[in-house]
This record gives sequence, C-alpha cells and structure tokens, in this order.
Amino acid sequence: MKMISYNHIPKSSILIVQHEISTLTFCKPLTPTILISNQYQKRINFITKLQCSVSSRPYASNSVDSKSDSVRMNRKQGGSSSIYSRASLLEMKNERIANRARVYDFLKSIGIEPDELDGLELPVTVDVMKERVDFLHTLGLTIEDINNYPLVLGCSVKKNMIPVLDFLGKLGVRRSTLTDFLRRYPQVLHASVVVDLAPVVKYLEGMDIKPNDIPRVLEKYPEVLGYKLEGTMSTSVAYLVGIGVARREIGGVLTRYPEILGMRVGRVIKPFVDYLESLGIPTLAVARLIETRPHILGFGLEQKVKPNVNSLKQFGVREASISSVIAQYPEIIGLDLGSRLLKQQSFLNSIIDFSHEDFGKIIEKMPQIVSLSNTPVIKHVDFLKNCGFSLDQVKKMVVGCPQLLALNMDIMKLNFDYFESKMGRELDELVDFPAFFTYGLESTIRPRHRMVAKKGLKCSLAWLLNCSDAKFEERMNYDTIDMEEMEDDSSFDMNTLMEPRNDGSDSDFDEDSDEEYL
Repeated sequence: MKMISYNHIPKSSILIVQHEISTLTFCKPLTPTILISNQYQKRINFITKLQCSVSSRPYASNSVDSKSDSVRMNRKQGGSSSIYSRASLLEMKNERIANRARVYDFLKSIGIEPDELDGLELPVTVDVMKERVDFLHTLGLTIEDINNYPLVLGCSVKKNMIPVLDFLGKLGVRRSTLTDFLRRYPQVLHASVVVDLAPVVKYLEGMDIKPNDIPRVLEKYPEVLGYKLEGTMSTSVAYLVGIGVARREIGGVLTRYPEILGMRVGRVIKPFVDYLESLGIPTLAVARLIETRPHILGFGLEQKVKPNVNSLKQFGVREASISSVIAQYPEIIGLDLGSRLLKQQSFLNSIIDFSHEDFGKIIEKMPQIVSLSNTPVIKHVDFLKNCGFSLDQVKKMVVGCPQLLALNMDIMKLNFDYFESKMGRELDELVDFPAFFTYGLESTIRPRHRMVAKKGLKCSLAWLLNCSDAKFEERMNYDTIDMEEMEDDSSFDMNTLMEPRNDGSDSDFDEDSDEEYL
C-alpha cells in the first residue's frame, strides 16, 4: 500500500504540484483506498481543485501559441488573415501601382505623355481611360490637344464632361465652335455647373449683356468662365465707368470685346488710358473710343502703341496731330505700322511724287490711307486725270482731300457731271476745294447752288458747301459774302467724338448664324 501526503508538495512550486497531481487526476489508484480523516480529505480536495485549475493552462497556452504560429506562417507565405493587416494594404498598393502602369502604357501607346498625371486620380482600368480618350476625340480634340492639357484625362465623362457640355449647349454655344472653345479653355471640363459656371453667366446678364449674346461672348472668350466674380471682372468694369464709359454701354462693350473682363486695371487698362491722354486725347474722348472700339484696349502699349506713335512721327505726322489721327482711326495704333507706312509711301510716290511733308499731311487728314489697297487708288487717280486735271493738280487735290482716293466712284461722277454742266465753274475751283466730291448731290450741292443762283450771289465752293444747313440759311440773309466766315475743314474736331452715342440694337453681334447648337 502506498500513501501520498500533501506535505511532499512544496507551496512555492505550482508546476511541481501540477505535474504530480495530473497523475492522480487521470489515473485510478491500483491499491485499495485507505480511510483517512476528514481534515486530511479536505486538504486533498483542495489540491485536486488546484490541479484542475492549473491543468487547463498548458492547453490554453498551446492554443494561443498555435494561433501566433499560424499568423507568422501566413505572413511568410504572403497570406492575409485580416483586412486590417499590413499585408492587405501592401497588396492593395501594389495592385494600384500595377493598374496605373497599365493605364500609362496605354496612353503612351497612343502618343500621350503621362508625365504630368502623377498624383492625379485616374481610371483604374484601361477600358475606362480609353472611353475618356474616345469621348474627347468625338469633341474634336486631337492627341496633340490632350498633350497640351493632359489633366483633362482626370475628368469623368459622366460626372464632369457631359454636365458641362449640356450646360453650354442650353446656353446656345454652337457645336461648330466647341472644339476651339475646349482648346482655348479645357479647364471648363473640370468645372462645377452650379458652383463655377452658372454664377459667371448670371454676372454677365447683370452687366446688361443680352441673353442671346451670352453664348457669343463665351465663344469669343471662354476663359471668362474661370474668373472670380469679386476679382478682375468687377474692377475693370468699375474703372471704365469711372472714366466716362456710359453704364448703358457696358453690355455692348463687353459683348464686342469680353477680354476686358480679364484685364487688370493697374497693369493694362489704366496705363493705356493715361498714355492716350498724354497724347492730347481727353479722357471722355478715350471713353467714347472704348465704347465704339473696345478692342483697342488689347493693343499692347509697349509692344504696339508706343512704337506706332513713333512711326507716325517718322513719316511726317506732326506731334500735335497724333491725337486726331488716333481719334479718326484708332486701329492705326494696333497695326504693324512701320512696314505699312513704308510700303504705302513707296506706292503713292510711284503714282504721284509726294514729298515727305505731303505724305504726313495725307495721314493726318485720312489715316485710313495706310490700310487702303492699291487698286482703288489707281482707279481714282485715273478718274481725276480723265476729268482734265494735270498730275500736279491731282497731287494738290489729294493732299488737300485724301478722301478722293477712297470715295464711291459713282457719286464722284455724278457730282462732277453736275459741276461741269450746271454750275458753270472752272476746274481750278475744284483744285482749291476738292472736298466738293464728298458732298451729296441731292442733299446739299444742288439745293444750295439753286438758292445762291436765285439770289444772284457769287461765292466760292468752300463758302457754298463748307457749313451746316443752319449756317447756310443764315448766310442767305446776307447782302454780301464775308469770306472770313468760311469754316476750316482741315482738321478733325475732337468735340464731335465726345458726344454720347444714341444708337442701339437688339444684339451687339452683327453676324447671324443658323449653325447647329450643342
């Protein structure tokens, strides 16, 4: 018989107790049971419970270790046991890189350089990217256009492009202008209709641009859709009104030349206005020029305007006459003027030998001569010769009234026939007053000649014609003719330019097109 006493189990070593007790727990004793005291039995029961508590620990520990080993094994094999594990994130990253590489390879294969697309959100698959490229082709954009602005490939067809195109089409933007529209301002495809585009259109309407003119404005200057309302647009308009541009004319000004909305006052508009004022054009006259020809604000001050003013001086235009030349023909400061002046001077000298001073006077009286083609000039000179004028007389007449080279030939013939058959005057009088050809026969020449003839007055052509109707009526009450009352018609009257405009129309665009709309 064998007895085990609890005294043999050290209190300090739980592992020893566990090891010994596990034998007692899972094995039945082979020897007969010996009766022991109750106190002794209680101690044995305590030890048994302790064993049961501790004996389960190795099993739990082994289970945890097994799981840890499994995770470690999965990591080594590249497996994924959880969506939050590092292995899954790495896989997702690698997959994105692979997809982007495939998209880049596709773009390169069709000639698009994807270098600028790094960091831009692109389609995951090649098929979606191909859909975008094909849609851009249907809009008329070429591979070259896409390379000029590759960021357009970041626009979703359904979420970005179609809503924008639908908005432009409803406004009235013509399909035929769409390709050029997108080439100039492809950023519009990124825009939000509600946040970006609609407020700009509403602002244009508030500037008195007529609804049917708004699509034409956008076609001419699509970049306006990218401007902030509180920025350049509002300040440029405010400045123009401040110098005298009539508020009711702003809509027409912006319709004809919407680029003004993108011009900075301090850098572009104000220096231009100040320079014209320094040449002798009053501020209000500048405002009237802008009302009728707003595009002159686009002439580069340093690149065009100042060099052209110097060219005028070099070709005989007096400095005091520069302001009247610009007021008569504002486009002259935006031309390639130096070469034109040289070419026109050479041509006129080949027909009539003008001096340097004569050529300057011709420009002062009719600056449009720099844009006049050769054919009408030759026809008008031949007409005057056929009327009996010598070459020297023609030269004098052209210097006195350069408009002779550009008048309607039929009107000139009618006036000359009446002069020759009814007025009984010498040709020398036409040499002295060549502006006779610029007056209307039925409205001015015939009725005034009859009144003078009826009264028995002898007067020059200048006294007869060079005055207003009211002034002529007053002259008819004179008993004698005062030659000092003759009005000087040799210079441009700047005051006529400063008078307010009274014309109006339903649209500031003359062209009318039946082109298909978007």
